[in-house]
Amino acid sequence: MSNSQYETFGLTGTSFEDRGTGGQPPYGVGGPDRGGYVDTYRPAYESLTVSEAPTEPILPRQTPTLVRTQALGDPAEEPRSGGRAAARRAARRRRTAERPDPLRLLPQALVVAFLAGGASAFVASDKAIELSVDGKARTLHTFADDVTELLAEEGVRVGAHDVVAPAPGAELTSGDEIAVHYGRPVRLTLDGQPHEVWTTAHTVDGALQQLGVRAEGAYLSTSRSQRIGRQGLTLDVRTERTVTIMADGRARTIRTNAATVGEAVEEAGITLHGEDTTSVPSGSFPRDGQTVSVMRITGSQEVREEAIPFRTTRTNDPSLFHGTEVVDRAGEPGTRRVTYQVRTVNGVRQKPRTVGDEVVREPRGQVVRVGTKPRPDSTQDADHLNWSGLAECESGGRPGAVDPSGTYGGLYQFDTHTWHTLGGSGRPQDAPAAEQTRRAKKLYVRRGTSPWPHCGAHLHD
Repeated sequence: MSNSQYETFGLTGTSFEDRGTGGQPPYGVGGPDRGGYVDTYRPAYESLTVSEAPTEPILPRQTPTLVRTQALGDPAEEPRSGGRAAARRAARRRRTAERPDPLRLLPQALVVAFLAGGASAFVASDKAIELSVDGKARTLHTFADDVTELLAEEGVRVGAHDVVAPAPGAELTSGDEIAVHYGRPVRLTLDGQPHEVWTTAHTVDGALQQLGVRAEGAYLSTSRSQRIGRQGLTLDVRTERTVTIMADGRARTIRTNAATVGEAVEEAGITLHGEDTTSVPSGSFPRDGQTVSVMRITGSQEVREEAIPFRTTRTNDPSLFHGTEVVDRAGEPGTRRVTYQVRTVNGVRQKPRTVGDEVVREPRGQVVRVGTKPRPDSTQDADHLNWSGLAECESGGRPGAVDPSGTYGGLYQFDTHTWHTLGGSGRPQDAPAAEQTRRAKKLYVRRGTSPWPHCGAHLHD
C-alpha cells in the first residue's frame, strides 16, 4: 500500500521500505540506543493517559509549557479555583479521553476487511495443477477455469490425433492431474497389408499393445523397445501363422512368420528342384490356415514332322461341261517340324505344349479347271468328239487293256463300279469296243471329262 493510501485511511508515517527495515515492521526492534528507528506514531486515543489528563480545560491562550506542567502534576503548581464543579468536569473529560473514538477507528477497520477479503478471493481462485505433456510432468499454479484455458495459457497445442485427459473443456479444481499424449503416425504393414495408423505410445511395444497386434512369435522390422518420435516410424509386422505344406504324398503343418510361400516351404524342410513349383505363387504371402501343394515336375521335348496341307486354286473353263473338273497341277503337301514340351506333374503326363515350329518343305498348290459349258442332252452331242484320241491316251487303243493294279480296264479304263452304273455287265475290258465307246459317251454326258483328268483334253483335239 502506498503512502497516499495510508494517508487516506489515516495511517500516516513512513513506509517499511523507506524506514530501511527491509519491509519488516519496526516495532520492538531496538530504540535510539540500539541504532533503530523509533516510531513516533500513536493513535489519538493514546495521546493522553489518566496521569496526563489536564485538570481543567486547556484554553487557546494557554501555552504548551503550562499544559505540560499540569499534565505531569507538578506539586509546585496548584490548579486554579473552581471548586467541586470544576473537578467533576475534569473527571468527565478524562473518561471521554480514555474511550477510543469510533469514527477514528472506522477507516482502519475497513482497510483490514478489504485486505482480508482480497486475499481470500486470491487464494480461492488459485489452483495447484499437475500437468503431464507427453510423459513430462510438472506442478503449476493457475487461475484457468477449464482444461482448454489451461492448455492455452501453457502454450500446449493439440491436434486431432492427440489425447487429452480430462477432455478439453472439463472444469478445473485444485489438485487435478491433466495428461496430454501426442499422436504419432505409424506406417504399419501387417501381414502384407499396408495401414496408416496413429498411436500415443512412445515405443514400438506400446504401440503394438495399443493397436491390438499380437506380437508373440511375430517378426518385427525393428526392436520392440525402439522409441517412436513425433515424426512416427515405418513398421513391418508378420504375425505367426499356421500353414500346411503338401509334398511327396505327405502333409507338413508348421507355425511360421515367413514373408512368402517359398520361405514357408523351406521352413518345412522341403527343397524344390528343377521345374518344381507350388500351387500358389511362391512370392505370395502365406495366410493363416492356408494349404500349399508342392508340384514335382519333370519335362522333356519331342520333335514331330507334320504335313502342311496344300491349297487348291480353281478356275472356270467354258470349254468343259458343267460339273467337269480338270486338274492341271496336282497339289503336294508340305512338311513342318514341330517341337513339343512334355511335362509330368507329380507323375501325371500333361498336354504337350508347342515350343518350336520349323517349315521343312513348303506345300505346292493344286490347280483345277472347272467346266462351265452346258451338258449335251444326249450322247449324240458327244459323237463329234475325238474318242479315238482319248482311247489312245488311256489304253493305247487296246479294248482289253488292264492297268497294272487290275482296277481299270478297257479302252477308256473304266473301274468296275463305274462300268456297272453305266449299265454294263461283267468287266469293261471284256466288252466289245463299240459298247465301251457308247458307255464312255454316256459317262461324258454325265460328268464331262472329269473321269479322265489327264487324257480328257484329247476329246477336243
